[in-house]
Amino acid sequence: MTLWPDFQTATTMPTTESAKLGRKLSLVIMTSVLVVFAVIFGLLGSFVLWTADEVDEDALDRQSRRVAYFVRGQLDAIPYDQQSITIWDDMLVALRDNDERWLHINVGKWTFDYFGHDESYILAGDQPVYASVGGEDTDPDTYERRRDQTLGLVEQLRGLTSAGYVDVPPFTSDFVLIDGKPAIISVSPIVSDTGNIQQQAGREPLLVSVVHLDSDYELRLIQRYQLEAGHFTSRPGGTALGTLPVTNRAGRIVTFYEWQPYRPGETLMQRTTPALAGAFIIILIVVIALLAVLWRSSSALESKSAEAERQASIDLLTGLPNRLNFDRQFEHRLSVLALRDPPLALMMLDLDRFKQVNDTLGHHAGDELIRAVGERLAGILGPTDVLARLGGDEFAILHICHAGSVEVSALAQRIVDAIARPFRVQGTDAFVGVSIGIVITGAGILDSRELSRKADIALYEAKSGGRNRAAIYEQSMDELVQGRHVIEAELREALRAPGQLWVAFQPLCGRDDGQIIGAEALLRWTHPTLGVVAPLQFIAIAESTGLIEQLGEFVLRRAAQFGARWPHRTIAVNISPAQLRNPTFPERVFAILDETGMEPSDLEMEITEGILLDDESTVARAIHKFRQAGISIALDDFGTGYSSLNYLKRYPVDRIKIDRSFVSQLTNADGTEAIIQAMVTLAHALGIEVTAEGVETEVQYRILAAKGCNTFQGYLFSPPLTVGDMTALLTGAQTEVPEVA
Repeated sequence: MTLWPDFQTATTMPTTESAKLGRKLSLVIMTSVLVVFAVIFGLLGSFVLWTADEVDEDALDRQSRRVAYFVRGQLDAIPYDQQSITIWDDMLVALRDNDERWLHINVGKWTFDYFGHDESYILAGDQPVYASVGGEDTDPDTYERRRDQTLGLVEQLRGLTSAGYVDVPPFTSDFVLIDGKPAIISVSPIVSDTGNIQQQAGREPLLVSVVHLDSDYELRLIQRYQLEAGHFTSRPGGTALGTLPVTNRAGRIVTFYEWQPYRPGETLMQRTTPALAGAFIIILIVVIALLAVLWRSSSALESKSAEAERQASIDLLTGLPNRLNFDRQFEHRLSVLALRDPPLALMMLDLDRFKQVNDTLGHHAGDELIRAVGERLAGILGPTDVLARLGGDEFAILHICHAGSVEVSALAQRIVDAIARPFRVQGTDAFVGVSIGIVITGAGILDSRELSRKADIALYEAKSGGRNRAAIYEQSMDELVQGRHVIEAELREALRAPGQLWVAFQPLCGRDDGQIIGAEALLRWTHPTLGVVAPLQFIAIAESTGLIEQLGEFVLRRAAQFGARWPHRTIAVNISPAQLRNPTFPERVFAILDETGMEPSDLEMEITEGILLDDESTVARAIHKFRQAGISIALDDFGTGYSSLNYLKRYPVDRIKIDRSFVSQLTNADGTEAIIQAMVTLAHALGIEVTAEGVETEVQYRILAAKGCNTFQGYLFSPPLTVGDMTALLTGAQTEVPEVA
């Protein structure tokens, strides 16, 4: 008897036995698959639970950072509230005259009702001269109960103001305990907003504000910043609550802010557990059905996926790594960056004036130019650098900085110089520039998105600073960006809510008799909380965000309404580049003139030479239409650009305005008089009138009049006026003009 059949017997085994073996093998495979699937699903469930916990922890961390940002930011926010009344000549006059009613309305009641400041004190020297509690005036000696808590802040502020400051005066603020309860004390100097009132540095009157961190303050904080609902407490609660220790500037805990944290992971688990159980059953059936199909197709899919991934990582136009590839390499370099390794620089590049080349020569020329830029950049970089095209006219570079910021700055300058050289594209020379934003990082900083954001901020700084340059990220840039976002949001609201934006008119006076021949319309913004926002703070933001056209039309309409009431006087309006580039702008201007009844010959449009440089054809057509309608054209800020003389011959200009920077330097022995004389002589030779702006002294006026300036504008004659004040001045129609020696 043999244990094993011979080969012939084995090959003639009945079919039923083979089928049984096949079924057993299938059962083994299926059982194995099901066991593996069960293990995987168990691990997946554990992973989901762990992920939910991690999500909750991350959410709590984000909430904590958000709460910390806004709570601790109150040390700057409350002094910012104070500035609405502390930088004010009227405040100093009221203190000098002991005008108690004025102080009650503008200090005690205003700060309590509008800002929620519970207590306000004014110190002259070290003595209280005014006190208000809960919006009601009280005996100034009430301050004595707060002297101990404020003494250090007052002395610190005295030291800061004694050392001098530029523009915005310093302040001191801190978290304190008053009667065992938390509060914020802020001390700000009371100074002149015009500089006309002389004050001894370090001896200015002081405004002391006390804000109690009570339930009213908590409610204001929650409503104002959409903060997580919570409360201040001296003793933190259980671990289920979010808790932020609030420390003073010395690092001591003054109070705690507690809130009920939002837990998205826990909520998600409660909602998805039933669905996951049903999904397990469905997926189990699908897995069994697709197991064979997936096995056959996996090999083909794997090969296709590898090829698709290769193509997806390369920019087809330049052959450089694309954004996806670059992001992967960036993440990898950050992950392997050791503590003693040299820092890594991320450089974001954006071509300047590429759109003009693309629009003028066509998209094929634009593609050729992009390829040429990539080749030129590759020729500058070293073997360890990573160069990628992110899309459009944007490139990115990873560079190891062995010598830190000095080295990367030198590399950036070489790139700027190289790109500035002409490119030969389709038989013609094309000129572009490049703006570069740089951020430098070391080991331990692994957030590539945050680094990219900072590089973009630096790139924005490079572009706003004049383009064709590089800028390295600094923390102050981030703060400026946040400030721009605030201004942009408030400006959009101001355009929707009437009353904040208004137009002032500054008279334009003749040379000899002081006759007011017209006025310039100037946009002004009075914000309900920010106060007076200077044009320098919001005009550039309006231009970069596309709001400038709405603002320009607002000013033009107000100017036309005013000009219609005072015919035969020139009303000048500043025109932005965005308005002139809009093909429909002339029709909008003519519609406003028809609507208001203003004569076109009374309107003067002030443009800058930079507008003419940006887009000659579009601007030329618009200027031609305006000239045909009788509208005058003035070239503003004349002499500050490099192309002024060329454009005086090319474009029909009725007037040039000598920039105030020249006028302010007239008394300096630096050749300014000769420059102004050359401007006037050139303009008169071309039949163009000359206006001097920014005239503030009689000496300046006499020199400018002697040089032949036709008209004048400045504080010597009148500051910008409201419509009512300008109307009253026009009724007299003449201002006093100094005699010309």
